[in-house]
Amino acid sequence: MTRRQHIFDGSVDEVAQRLLGSTLSHRGVAGRIVEVEAYGGADDAASHAARGQTPRNASMFEAPGTLYVYLIYGVHWCANVAVGPVGQGSAVLIRALEPVEGATVMAKRRPKAKRDVDLCSGPGKLCAALGITGDHDGIDLMERDGAGPRLVSGGLLEGERIATGPRIGITKEVDRPWRFAISGHPHMSRPRI
Repeated sequence: MTRRQHIFDGSVDEVAQRLLGSTLSHRGVAGRIVEVEAYGGADDAASHAARGQTPRNASMFEAPGTLYVYLIYGVHWCANVAVGPVGQGSAVLIRALEPVEGATVMAKRRPKAKRDVDLCSGPGKLCAALGITGDHDGIDLMERDGAGPRLVSGGLLEGERIATGPRIGITKEVDRPWRFAISGHPHMSRPRI
């Protein structure tokens, strides 16, 4: 089994949990993934894929490991990892990171953040801190030779466990418990689970 198959094998909610502890990096800054949300395909009314493929969400339908970046509220970029089979349209939203490299650079990109725990404690915050924009939509996060964002698989540390709760900021499928975080992690977004 290849590294890609190991990370992305299974249902969207299983893959979302497996991404916790992995590292997302881009040009000298990096963070450990501490919180995610899963979004299914056509069977998930809260998913961008629920109504099928469009030019905006096309990356969501690509091979597992493809970065799907979209703009929310016309202001903040959000980074997602396509996880389902090609054509399915499922993805995992990266909600929060623990900075592990380049915190000084992150702080310059996020001058409103007064503490390290605030640098990447939300989807828009982490994209700003890592310099991820719509220009990165559609890249392969597993490709080692490119200059774009990269994903390196990791895992939970000894003693860590996964907290589960409902996704936030949505109006459909609100009871689906597809928000996952490393329990009690200080870098988690609010409201905490």
